Amino acid sequence: MSTIDFSIGFIGGGNMAAAIVRGLVAAGVAPRQISVTDPQPAARERIHAIGDGIAAGTDNATVAASADVLVLAVKPQALADVCATLAPARKPGQLVVSIAAGVRLASLAAWLGADTPLVRAMPNQPALVGAGITALVAPASVTPADRARAAAVLEAAGPVVWLDDESLMDAVTAVSGSGPAYFYLLTELLAAAGQAVGLPPALAATLARQTAFGAGRTLAETDQEAAALRAAVTSPGGTTAAALAEFERAGLAAIVTRAVTAARDRGVELGRPAGH
Repeated sequence: MSTIDFSIGFIGGGNMAAAIVRGLVAAGVAPRQISVTDPQPAARERIHAIGDGIAAGTDNATVAASADVLVLAVKPQALADVCATLAPARKPGQLVVSIAAGVRLASLAAWLGADTPLVRAMPNQPALVGAGITALVAPASVTPADRARAAAVLEAAGPVVWLDDESLMDAVTAVSGSGPAYFYLLTELLAAAGQAVGLPPALAATLARQTAFGAGRTLAETDQEAAALRAAVTSPGGTTAAALAEFERAGLAAIVTRAVTAARDRGVELGRPAGH
């Protein structure tokens, strides 16, 4: 039985919203506590399929007027217009959680009203399989109770972490928001390298995928740091040591730092208001 005793409305029923809804229902939240709007029939049908009793429609104002917690799950470029329609309809005291990438708290407050309890969240793609991690940030005025509500909703997709400084959200995006793509790329490259040393393509892909899965699971399910796990696999003078030496000679550490910095800097650029 879930401890969530409040109603949750989602504006937008895309992949991330569906993942959170799926996690909420799996955690025991009653479908009748959840409502979702989306203009696309296919998105609404997908939401309906998650749980009998979830309200899935197109009327944003009705959901905004009834939900205790309102989750904004629309594309960032559409959020200003969506907020303009939500602002006059919102339930008094309602907590608003935005998962729109790059949209600052100041913009949300300007669109919804300065007294709106706001939480900004950055989930990542593995939330689609319940294995995500979400960073949350809120103004100091947001109460502990509202922070707990926001965390309870996002925990349906995986662990959450709180930031004290919103400016760190761009760095979070660079590490965990964009980060899955880095691991997918390494998996692609590992499979391609396997082919280059003689493995059949299907076997190379299977070995690379399962190795990525197993390494990630080992990190998640042991209390050892990544460096310690790496050392445990690396025998002096062995095959792993030879491979790691090549990574070091290629400057992999510096490459990763440059890549994450580039992602962080791009996030800062995208988050600037138009004309700045």
